[in-house]
Amino acid sequence: MSLALVASRALIGLEAPEVRVEVHLANGLPAFNLVGMPETAVRESRDRVRSALLTAGFEFPARRITVNLSPADLPKEGGRYDLPIALGILVASKQLPQSSLNGREFIGELALNGELRQVKGALSTALATAKVGGFLVLPTANLPEVGLISNLKAGGANHLLEVAAALRGQAELLEPSSEQAEAPCLNYTDLLEVKGQQSAKRALMLAAAGQHNLLFCGPPGSGKTLLARCLPGLLPELSEQEALEVAAIQSIVEGFDTNTWRQRPFRSPHHTSSAVALVGGGSNPLPGEISLAHRGILFLDELPEFGRQVLEVLREPLEAGVIHLARAKRKATYPAQFLLIAAMNPCPCGHLGDPRKACTCAQGLIRRYQSRLSGPLLDRIDLHLEVPALPADLLWQPAEGESSAEVRVRVKAARQRQIERAGKPNAQLSPAELEAFAPLGLEQQQLLTRAMNKIHLSARAAHRIIKVALTLADLEAKPVVESKHLLEALSYRKLPWSD
Repeated sequence: MSLALVASRALIGLEAPEVRVEVHLANGLPAFNLVGMPETAVRESRDRVRSALLTAGFEFPARRITVNLSPADLPKEGGRYDLPIALGILVASKQLPQSSLNGREFIGELALNGELRQVKGALSTALATAKVGGFLVLPTANLPEVGLISNLKAGGANHLLEVAAALRGQAELLEPSSEQAEAPCLNYTDLLEVKGQQSAKRALMLAAAGQHNLLFCGPPGSGKTLLARCLPGLLPELSEQEALEVAAIQSIVEGFDTNTWRQRPFRSPHHTSSAVALVGGGSNPLPGEISLAHRGILFLDELPEFGRQVLEVLREPLEAGVIHLARAKRKATYPAQFLLIAAMNPCPCGHLGDPRKACTCAQGLIRRYQSRLSGPLLDRIDLHLEVPALPADLLWQPAEGESSAEVRVRVKAARQRQIERAGKPNAQLSPAELEAFAPLGLEQQQLLTRAMNKIHLSARAAHRIIKVALTLADLEAKPVVESKHLLEALSYRKLPWSD
């Protein structure tokens, strides 16, 4: 009897727990059994591994083969176990020494001719391997993304024969590039491309500086979508740790593109998207749009056109910054610290309050349209701003105001003050932290109390107003929140149809 042990890793959410691939050869009728909660793609690895070994010139043992993926109660899926299973068979049949596997972990899908194919979630696996100081062997196609981890020991191969040669000491595996990818200069929409709308541009700067959620409301053609697409150009660059978080999520779903390294994601799902598409889910819970927008922007255009149930699922992640997905057999937690920017029309025809064109909607229809946005959801959006229709002659006037590059400098300075003060943007401050970092004087307290009573603000809305006021103070480099900051913050809490 022969036994081989090969180290690999599963992929559960963003975590990559260790998996021991145990291969046992015994006498008896030839068979190939796979145990340890393998999903369909893992069970099919038996045929891929057999063909890969034979076409690569190895001997496939005509014995009773049992492969156990331990721990047995951990679900296994995908083709990532092909390479460790193949190596386990080679070691158990004495074609490779067991000592050659010591200190190494393996992932990779095998083609029928023995080539190694790219797997999803390699970045999460590499982070877990680097944490324990192991050496990761994986397909060459995954090397660019794992090369972003500075303290990782890894090697890549294009074929099973290359891995076997390296384990015998006859060849060297390809090393990931030690030079981290540089973020290219993307062509973001510049603020100077937007004519007029100075109040909306200031709201964008405020949202970027303090990570405040923002809602634009106005008639069609007023520039709401164009303004939203300016926001990525105002945000500071991701730190290395933040960029790794973003890349790990993208690696699970779409595969990470190194050309977008350190670029904040900008996600803009269509209004027909389901709740699962937005928050994630499935029998094996995968991240949705809110997690793919982690550390970046989630733009919801035509906000009331989304189903009400779809919008309501945003309430918890907007508050908590994470999403917990629980299914019958699996649970997963994904980060969801995103900046929400939304755009909407004030009514179905879009011209309610437009001085140039009369609204043709019945009052009942307008109320139903506006009621698609619940009070608790609106409460979680810090900035509500009306974007009016532009005068026709404004189109021929030269651009005014600051460019995106100029505004970004101010945003970075304000964000740096927030990081030095609390280690996080103002929008993420807890009530206790807000009381400690932004104590209001008696005059400001009385002002906010009157506003709460007059426009019926909740305690949550009051806290968010103080956070916005604190960001305004940071933009002006003021040490305390002043009455003018509170007044401006209050001006962003009133929609055109509000009482």
